[in-house]
Amino acid sequence: MKSKNSPFKFVVIITLVVVALIVALVVINNNNSESNVGKTFDKQPSIEGQPTLGDPDAPVTVVEFGDFKCPSCKAWGENVFPQLVSDYVNTGKVKFSFINVLFHGEESKLASLAAESVYKQNPDAYWEFHKALFKAQPSANHDSSWVTTKKILEVASGVSGIDTDKLKSALESNSEMDEVNRDTEMVTDFEVQLTPTIMVNGTMIEDPFDYDAIKKAIENALEEN
Repeated sequence: MKSKNSPFKFVVIITLVVVALIVALVVINNNNSESNVGKTFDKQPSIEGQPTLGDPDAPVTVVEFGDFKCPSCKAWGENVFPQLVSDYVNTGKVKFSFINVLFHGEESKLASLAAESVYKQNPDAYWEFHKALFKAQPSANHDSSWVTTKKILEVASGVSGIDTDKLKSALESNSEMDEVNRDTEMVTDFEVQLTPTIMVNGTMIEDPFDYDAIKKAIENALEEN
């Protein structure tokens, strides 16, 4: 004999199943956000002498380990970086620094030497040159040999405040090689395996394109300060 309450019980069961699914989705989403926060180091990368954007006294430091030959770094700079600057750098909460990575060999080294030389010559021109050099990276066939002294000087000529003759001399003498080598040491010290690698204070972000994970790490760091 069927119970008169069976339809009601069925509705209750369905409701419980739906609630359970919603809870499970929330837990999964939270776990995904947490999983995108990677290894935390006892110290953070030193930005002393590094090109840095934002208030020097900002409580949180975000570092990009990047390679001018890396297409993902170009994409990150175009799609994630502007939001980071708008939300946190311009508001005085974050200072942002770039550390050179030489995963693409001699061209990466030449581009890094150029960037360091520009920074030494005129720090105010660095970020515009940085952006212009990434923009010069070809969208297709990016593995082609495009980083040359000629291309660097061409890019630099379009940035105000850069003496291209001095830049050319600096490239010919490798005058900023010590700065590039210092960056390479940090790449090793912080076990950087891919570019871009983003670190918030001493915490590495698993997926550099997960802006929510970056924001969460920044907000956590702000709470600790």
